[in-house]
Amino acid sequence: MSASAALIEALKHELKAQGVTYAALARDLGMSEAGVKRMFSRKDFTLKRLDRVLELAGLELAELARFLERRERLVSRLTPEQEKAIIADKKIMLVALRVLNQWPFEKIIRTYTLSEAECVRLFARLDRLGIIRLLPGNRYRLLLSRTFSWLPDGPIQQYFKTQAQNEYFRTPFDGPDELMLFVTGRLSKSSREAMLVRLRRVANEFADSHNDDMRRPFEECTGMNMLLAIRPWELPMFSEMRRKK
Repeated sequence: MSASAALIEALKHELKAQGVTYAALARDLGMSEAGVKRMFSRKDFTLKRLDRVLELAGLELAELARFLERRERLVSRLTPEQEKAIIADKKIMLVALRVLNQWPFEKIIRTYTLSEAECVRLFARLDRLGIIRLLPGNRYRLLLSRTFSWLPDGPIQQYFKTQAQNEYFRTPFDGPDELMLFVTGRLSKSSREAMLVRLRRVANEFADSHNDDMRRPFEECTGMNMLLAIRPWELPMFSEMRRKK
C-alpha cells in the first residue's frame, strides 16, 4: 500500500471512530454521498477536499501521519494494573466502559450525573492509563485494538464474577434481543478445536459489527453485551460423588 493510500485508510478509521458519516461529509463538501464513497474507495482527493475532511475530523496531516505510525501498537489487552485502576473507582469504570463502546462525550454527560468538568477529568485519567488519547473539543481516540479483550481471570473478569455475574443472569433471556443457550454433548478433540474457532469468529464478527455501526446515528444502536463460554464442567455436587481414582 502506498503512503498516500495508507493515510486515507487511517483517515477513514478516524472518521469512523468519531462517528463522522459519509452523508455528513457529503453535506459539508457539497457532494453526493455516492461521490464521497467513490472518493474514499479510489483514494482520489484534491488537496482542498483533503484539508476540509481533516478539519471536520479535527486533525492535522502531521497528526494523522503520527497516528498511522502508532496503529500497529494498539493494545489488545491491558495490564493487571490498568484493569485494577478501572475497577477502583465506579466513575472511571463507567466512563471506561462507555468509551469502549465509543460513546461521545456529550452523550455521556447527558446520560449520567457527571458534570462536564468531572467527565473531562475522567477522560484525562483514561488518557494517562493509555486507554484513549484525548483530543481537542472533548473528543478522543480509542487506543485499544479491534481484537481487545479483558485479561483471562484478571481484575475485570474477577469483578464480574463477584459483583455482576448474578445480576447479568437474573433474567429469563426471553426478550426480543436476548438469548441464552445451554447445551451438553460429547465432543472429540477435533470437534472441540473447531468449536473454539467458531466461537472466536463470532466474537470477531461482534467487534466488526460494532465498528461498522459506528457510522450510524448514535440513537439507532443499543448497547449489547455478549458472553461466550464453553468448557468441560460438572456440578460440584456431582464431582463429589465421583469415585476416587
